[in-house]
Amino acid sequence: MKILHIADFHYTLKQWDWLARVVEGEAFDLVVKAGDLLDIASIVETEVQVAVTLKYVAALAAKAAFVVSSGNHDGNTRDPETGERVARWLRRARREGARIDGESFEAGDALVTVCPWWDGPKTRDSIAALLEAEAPRAAGKRWIWVHHAPPQGSPASWTGRTHFGDTAVEEWIARYQPSLVLSGHVHQAPFARDGSWIARLGGTWIFNPGRQIGPVPTHIIVDTDLGTAEWYSLAGNERADLRAASFAGTVEF
Repeated sequence: MKILHIADFHYTLKQWDWLARVVEGEAFDLVVKAGDLLDIASIVETEVQVAVTLKYVAALAAKAAFVVSSGNHDGNTRDPETGERVARWLRRARREGARIDGESFEAGDALVTVCPWWDGPKTRDSIAALLEAEAPRAAGKRWIWVHHAPPQGSPASWTGRTHFGDTAVEEWIARYQPSLVLSGHVHQAPFARDGSWIARLGGTWIFNPGRQIGPVPTHIIVDTDLGTAEWYSLAGNERADLRAASFAGTVEF
């Protein structure tokens, strides 16, 4: 399976344009957008951002298996029962053919589970319930999670000064040991000293492409058949062997 993993566009339309071109020109089994499609600091109103973003989602979902999870910038309303912020607009992305928060589906030999950003205990508990329900289905398969925040304590959550990950994700990984966790959220991690775009926790590989300015986003290509992962950025490119016990170095290519 060949996976293109991106995150944290923050309504950077040139990066959406790049993604549309890449997906048109190269075959991926899965294209994963791990949160923060929108930008709460933008001068563009949220509903306008949503409308434009959904046009990109529809175009991409027509060309590839497109997976979208919500991030902390994507909540556009409050759940009336919990009071927690949720990305309710992603339901429209599902109608356009994307796989979104709360879904689990099979892709080749893998089970892919898409987790929402949690703004409070009710949404966090719903993720825990989703993972527990899907664990038996994942037995004997490569289990891939899409979750905007990487686990706390991982090099993929390191800002250069502190860890900015999710302790619940760390606990869930320890419990279920998925094969891959595709995240984002911590923009600096791949560029910071002692940070990384890739990390391992037990038997789980964790990825965070980070964020850069310009028309080409940081991105990761994971090939589960070859057992490789490649990170592309303005700072350089790196390759990792996923058959190794850990990521102990980098290779320019």
